[in-house]
Amino acid sequence: MARPRKQTYTMEMYLRKIKDGDIDNNADVQRKFVWSNEQINELIVTILTDEYIPPIILGEEDNSQLHIADGGQRSSALNKFRYGNYKITTSIEDSIIPYKKKIKDENGNIKWEDTTFDIKNKTYEKLPDELRKKFNEYQIETVIHENCDSHKISKYIKRYNNHTSMNTDQKAFTYIDKFARHIRKILDSRFFLDYSDYSEQDKVKGVVERIVIETIMCTNHLDKWKKQPKAICRYLNDNAVMEEFERLAYNLHRLEKIITDDTKDIFNKKDSFIFLTLFDKFTGLGVEDIYFADFLREFKNNIRLVKRNNDGMLFDEIDKDKSTKDKPVIIAKLNMLESLLLEYLHINKNNSEEVSILDFIKENVNQEVENRDIQDYQEDFEILTLDVDNENKLCDKENRLSLLAIIAYGYKEDIRIDNWFLDYFKRNSTYKRNQKENFMHMKKDLDRFIADEARKSA
Repeated sequence: MARPRKQTYTMEMYLRKIKDGDIDNNADVQRKFVWSNEQINELIVTILTDEYIPPIILGEEDNSQLHIADGGQRSSALNKFRYGNYKITTSIEDSIIPYKKKIKDENGNIKWEDTTFDIKNKTYEKLPDELRKKFNEYQIETVIHENCDSHKISKYIKRYNNHTSMNTDQKAFTYIDKFARHIRKILDSRFFLDYSDYSEQDKVKGVVERIVIETIMCTNHLDKWKKQPKAICRYLNDNAVMEEFERLAYNLHRLEKIITDDTKDIFNKKDSFIFLTLFDKFTGLGVEDIYFADFLREFKNNIRLVKRNNDGMLFDEIDKDKSTKDKPVIIAKLNMLESLLLEYLHINKNNSEEVSILDFIKENVNQEVENRDIQDYQEDFEILTLDVDNENKLCDKENRLSLLAIIAYGYKEDIRIDNWFLDYFKRNSTYKRNQKENFMHMKKDLDRFIADEARKSA
């Protein structure tokens, strides 16, 4: 049997052949047009930016009649835009198309000027002449199987369409390219392999990737929470920092050491991101990790069945008749879990802060510190933060211990930290939840900064 031949058409010629019936897009077994507006938009952008689309597969009868075996959806979408008055929708991404605009100077000489055009809400007829020409001259590659009849064409349609389309989670993941490689590394951790409750189907269908991005969003950007995976990925791609993913990887490594078979089912595809966020909060308490495992066991066997939140609901009733991904639901669940955790650990959230600041600074900076010194550190903190971006996550209340400790360190060593403080905030936007580790990290950075300043002035 001869190999199929290749044939390249201009877009104008290809669509004309479909319009004239030379290429048939209505094979008996071909599915109806099912593409969404988003898919049509993306295809048009691909054409107008002269990027690659895969070849169209055609079957040719002996009488030269051509039938589309693979590429029918693309062909219908292109035809819809060119001849069907399709308008690019407002949801389109990358709607600004660069092109060369033809202009004439006062002498009638032609010049080409770099410009752009926003194709949002535009039909083919509303495009500039140059972009219409670019569309019509785009090169459509085809591969043609010769000597076909209806049986062979049906066979080719089945062969080339024997694949599974991306689901919502898998497609959403394509919008977080900046961190995708690091997320893949996180997915290889033993936590996801051995210490959680995900099926093999969950792992194949992108569910675990979704859990990672939901955890990063819930832990670090809850105020900007997005319900849809695609929206989360797009937000994180623009706003997340690598340290957030590194901290999650570190937390998972810690959990691997304490999660056992009787508690790993808590980390399922529904609630994993909630409990991973809870553990991130737990790491700032300075309590040994084994107590978190004990809490999970007690929560699963007893607390979950009897304890109610301020609204009188059990944990599993909070999302009753509501979406599990609604922001109020997530906040209610987290608040309930955090309160239950603190109660289990016998930590009074309301009156422990000042004592913990004093104890923390005594342990890590200076044993001679007294309560009256803490007031000075807090006043200095208020002054120092006047000149920094208060939206920076370093200003989070959960990071206050290490910031006050570094101020205390400046007092102890008789170091002016003003310049370093401003510089550090410009260079960093996240912190280690373990406040002792974060303090040690800042202390090293401050010592290095002071040494560099001394060398410059020497």
